[in-house]
Amino acid sequence: MTALRLYDLPSLGDRLRNAQDMTRPLMLEIIDKACRRFPSLGQTERTARVMRLIDAEAWADAALALMELELPLWQVRRIAYDEGEWHCALSRERELPDWLDAAVEGCHGDLAIALLSAFVEVQALAAEASRPSVPTVRPAPDPFYEPVGCENFS
Repeated sequence: MTALRLYDLPSLGDRLRNAQDMTRPLMLEIIDKACRRFPSLGQTERTARVMRLIDAEAWADAALALMELELPLWQVRRIAYDEGEWHCALSRERELPDWLDAAVEGCHGDLAIALLSAFVEVQALAAEASRPSVPTVRPAPDPFYEPVGCENFS
């Protein structure tokens, strides 16, 4: 994942929170900025299925298919509707009790946007975790350093 994409994920999350409802351009932007596997898979059956769901404007189904494709280790832990908002929690350990699980949650009035908000959050966490905390710098070789064997094998 490029550095540009790392900066795009938080702005993409903001864009999702501010969206009224899902649109084709917004879904394609999510695929472009938050998906690492989708573009590299070419036109496999799974990517073609996601595109068919987008063409049919089946946004929630497209979001679930995209999550299945991009986040094979994550599962939907909970989808709930409360006071006009959908709450979606994604988890790697769905069988753990809630208080032990580190689920990622997204919420919005539109189900597809709630699902994709959680998806983008997981992608941002994965991108952040893959970056080293300290930059790697290869030390310059010392011109006066010369390895010497000090064992006497005779």
